[in-house]
Amino acid sequence: MRKMKIAVYCSAKDSIPESYLALGDAVGRWIGEHGHTLVYGGATGGLMSRTSAAAVAAGAQVIGVIPSRIIAAGRQADNCHELIPVSNMSERKQVMREQSDVFVCLPGSYGTLDEMMDVISSAIVGEHRKPILILNHDDFYGSLQAQIAHMRSLHFIPEQEHYKPIFVQSLDELFSRLTTL
Repeated sequence: MRKMKIAVYCSAKDSIPESYLALGDAVGRWIGEHGHTLVYGGATGGLMSRTSAAAVAAGAQVIGVIPSRIIAAGRQADNCHELIPVSNMSERKQVMREQSDVFVCLPGSYGTLDEMMDVISSAIVGEHRKPILILNHDDFYGSLQAQIAHMRSLHFIPEQEHYKPIFVQSLDELFSRLTTL
């Protein structure tokens, strides 16, 4: 297995259920134990903090890409081996795409969906060929999968896509897929 820079997109909210926060522990630990590098948003809170802390504890290098407004709000993580400040969220998405070999989406909100769709749409137009894996833990992204199927049924999405997201249903499936990349 080659060593990869793995971007993780996820929630920065602390108030989400512990079962979701624990996903960050598992993913960060796996990244570190397998000698990969974590690329993430460089901020504190929720799954972001849990993923980066577990990655560091397991020996991973961590690259944070953080907009100046989040730094100004005092939410800059202190455990990044490399911190890349950027001017805004659009630049953060671009830098994270450039820095990463593969993308993993854990449960999140608008920002996570924005990052996910940015990776997908930029691949569709040929800007990259890097895979994106979306963890559908407890059917979190089930409605999104249904929306994609609906768009495909109406031919907004071609039946034979040259790039499409990979939905996985469990951490075991996520780790298995990452191992085969």
